[in-house]
Amino acid sequence: MSSDHTHVQEFFGARAADWDSRFPDDGPVYAAAVAELGLREGDRVLDAGCGTGRALPPLRKAVGPSGLVLGADLTPGMLQAAVEAGRHRDGRLLLTDVAALPLRSRSLDAVFAAGLIAHLADPAGNLRELARVVRPGGVLALFHPIGRAALAARQGRRVTPDDLRAEPSLRPLLAGSGWRLTSYSDDDGRFLALAVRGA
Repeated sequence: MSSDHTHVQEFFGARAADWDSRFPDDGPVYAAAVAELGLREGDRVLDAGCGTGRALPPLRKAVGPSGLVLGADLTPGMLQAAVEAGRHRDGRLLLTDVAALPLRSRSLDAVFAAGLIAHLADPAGNLRELARVVRPGGVLALFHPIGRAALAARQGRRVTPDDLRAEPSLRPLLAGSGWRLTSYSDDDGRFLALAVRGA
């Protein structure tokens, strides 16, 4: 396991038990972001870096009982918290790295990724792996329940132009990874970038 993986697991593992109580009001903004994916009954979707599974209930609602919902995370404690919250009933949980997903190529319709991009060791390579498992025309949502400026203030830092989530950085990163950015919004209420997988 790389030191990046160890760092991510230590960071989130130490916070898993009280993660939901730290952010109790995020539910509606998660549901609104999931709605923008345009999922249909029977679709197959992955929550990449699912954490405690806060997106799993709205994802299940969007794809219905005939759809497939997967939640993948690198941190065992986060998946355990998802189970304790009962969210495993909304989707199958996978302890795995998004850099090497145990999924067939082109097997999904969409990927939802909340707060993931800042924790990727190889953003371009990891986004290519997400593109690999999504069919052409499928959708990727990069999401955070607060915008970049609010998140930077929470973390005691300033927003910089080289931030991966800044549109001038994100657009070419996605394009080089098999995605085309189609929608971008960043304000105090949320960050949401939608992209479509190319052919």
